[in-house]
Amino acid sequence: MTQMFDDGERQPPKFGLLLLQIFILGLFCIFALRLWYLQIHRGEEYAIKARENQLRQESVFAPRGLILDRNGELLAVNEPAYALGLVREDCKDIKATLVQVSKWTGVPVADLQKKFHKGRKLVKPFEPLILISDIPFDQMAEIEANRLHWPGLDIRVRPRRHYKYGTLMAHILGYVAEANEAEMKKDPDLALGDEVGKQGLEFMLERPLRGGKGRRQFEVDVSGRKLDERMLRNPRAGQELDLSIDLHLQQLAMDWLKGEAGAVVVMDADTGQLHALVSSPSFDSNAFSSGLTPEQWAALRDDPMHPLQNRAIQSVYPPGSVFKPCVAGAGLANNMVDLKETVFCNGAMKLGRHVFRCWRRGGHGKVNFERALVESCDVYFYKLGKKLGVDRMSAFAKACGYGVKSGIQLPHEKGGNIATREWKRKRFGVRWQGGDDLNMAIGQGFTLVTPLQVARFVAAMINGGKLLKPQLLKDDRVEVLGRVPLRDDQLALIKKAMRRTVDGARGTARRLRTKGVDVGGKTGTAQVVRLTDELKKLKDKDIPYKYRDHAWMCAYAEKDGKRYAIAALVEHGLHGGSGAGPVVKAVIEYLFNGVTLKKPAKK
Repeated sequence: MTQMFDDGERQPPKFGLLLLQIFILGLFCIFALRLWYLQIHRGEEYAIKARENQLRQESVFAPRGLILDRNGELLAVNEPAYALGLVREDCKDIKATLVQVSKWTGVPVADLQKKFHKGRKLVKPFEPLILISDIPFDQMAEIEANRLHWPGLDIRVRPRRHYKYGTLMAHILGYVAEANEAEMKKDPDLALGDEVGKQGLEFMLERPLRGGKGRRQFEVDVSGRKLDERMLRNPRAGQELDLSIDLHLQQLAMDWLKGEAGAVVVMDADTGQLHALVSSPSFDSNAFSSGLTPEQWAALRDDPMHPLQNRAIQSVYPPGSVFKPCVAGAGLANNMVDLKETVFCNGAMKLGRHVFRCWRRGGHGKVNFERALVESCDVYFYKLGKKLGVDRMSAFAKACGYGVKSGIQLPHEKGGNIATREWKRKRFGVRWQGGDDLNMAIGQGFTLVTPLQVARFVAAMINGGKLLKPQLLKDDRVEVLGRVPLRDDQLALIKKAMRRTVDGARGTARRLRTKGVDVGGKTGTAQVVRLTDELKKLKDKDIPYKYRDHAWMCAYAEKDGKRYAIAALVEHGLHGGSGAGPVVKAVIEYLFNGVTLKKPAKK
């Protein structure tokens, strides 16, 4: 049987062997080509990626510059905060990870997914994409304890802005919040999760306050856990700011405005430094640093008292009688005032078919230039305004800093409005009337000013006519931006009348008298709406709040070489002397006698 099978029959077919050899050779070629592609053609690229997987770099946050008041009291500081980020290259299951983060923090998954998809284009490879910029310590501890099971999560300690006096300094300091996409595109130094100034000095001085980020390098294992690290570039802390603001004076003025809407400005008349810049009501800057909910933002935005509005520089009001020193100056500058001339005030002046009344119904009798300012006689200023006309009054008012921005280093300052013939024609399509001159002369009609502009004008009345740039930084140099077009003797006439408004027997600002201090003042009651006959019959307390007049008081105070200009405005405060006068009196007592007067409780 064995003889029936020869050796040739035991050999496999030669064709099958050839196919096997070709297959093995082809497979070898494929491996060789792949090896060449990986090791030679793209070898350097993959080597770099391999090194990046092992050695990574990340930014180190720099603390924002501290902010202090003029006496060294800390106003804005930095506290450690915990941020949760996600390194997407280390995350095995992004969807599941985001769900888990939502369970830990209570942040809706949809919000986390939205932030992830929005931020992935803005974050460099192996950089953490910040999902939550501020998480409580207990949540951070829970996440840290379970982070081994969720590779890619990264907890970062970073400085968070904290305002020690959140509501008191909010309109000056502003606040910081997360940078948006537009801000990041504009500034390459910003990354997702970075905080930037959004309002106030935080916004205006963002770059010096921010400082510069550092850079560190560290090793990671296959799970992305950090091993060894070293600092490549140390972070540079932001610049420290020393403000001109006196924190205790700021608090005093705010306490006197409690429950009211209004503003107080206190300016050094020789340097332009602001010792107080108060706007009431206010808001808490820390709420923005922590992140407002949509409901919280809507409550602030829709609050009828408008707490976000900086009334000292952003709200404009009819100035009423505090505008009369400016009109008096226009009369002096244009040689249209005879100091010996008297005007008889019987309580009203008729122009055409209209009757323009004085605030004192029975009139003031015979009044000259000085007495008209001291007792705030409307009839005298009606006649002076008629002689001057809108062109002269407008030109002089603008030369005194009204109708233009002051240049203060805060955003969104308003310039107010000083009307002209052309302005009225464009605005309303009608020509200027004689009655408009009369209204302008007593600070009504179309005239609108800010409390800061009033304080700046008063400062010019006692510093030789210099219009100073308002300063919020203690060490800033004095900047003279213009001059009131009056001679020293003419300035002295207005100053004397303001002093007699306080010291005189019939002065309207007698409550400002302060022993040993030279004080001059001017009250103002600015009409908000024309009162109907029915409303005129009501007592002050019975007039609806929104129809009540605004209360103004401006003043200067000087002693031993210290000179200050003060302006106070209380919305719907009815009368300047009683509505705004007490806060100005409290400011003067603090500045010169170190006395802190308490606001009496409302009956």
